[in-house]
Amino acid sequence: MSGALQGKCLCGSVEISATLNEEQMDACHCNMCRTWSGGPFLAFACGSNVSFSNDDSLSVYKSSEWAERVFCKNCGTALAWRLQAGGEYHVSSQLFAEADDYPLKMQVFIDEKPDNYSFSQETATMTAAQIFALFADQENGAEA
Repeated sequence: MSGALQGKCLCGSVEISATLNEEQMDACHCNMCRTWSGGPFLAFACGSNVSFSNDDSLSVYKSSEWAERVFCKNCGTALAWRLQAGGEYHVSSQLFAEADDYPLKMQVFIDEKPDNYSFSQETATMTAAQIFALFADQENGAEA
């Protein structure tokens, strides 16, 4: 399953190539991801191993002091969430035909997940406080 995955946005104007850090899918339940994507954001962690075609069709929204959301400005497809410092990408898993081949292993911002949906898989979970502590540790050079 390893190697670069190839995908594209809904209208096809942005193609993406991404290499996964791990062969798994993660779900983010934060309020921003749910508003942005219309539900939990299902993503692959790719570090900086991501490239996009057609930069003219890309748009970036600075959603916080430390993160940005990348989307197609033609069709609105949510493409990726990335850290401003270091360019760490979490790419929408649903852009890739192979998404079904990867198990859902982690749910983040679990404390912001509404009660009206749930996943049947047992996964690891992290709260908002745990995620922010992890990012703070990474910025300070600590291993997570």
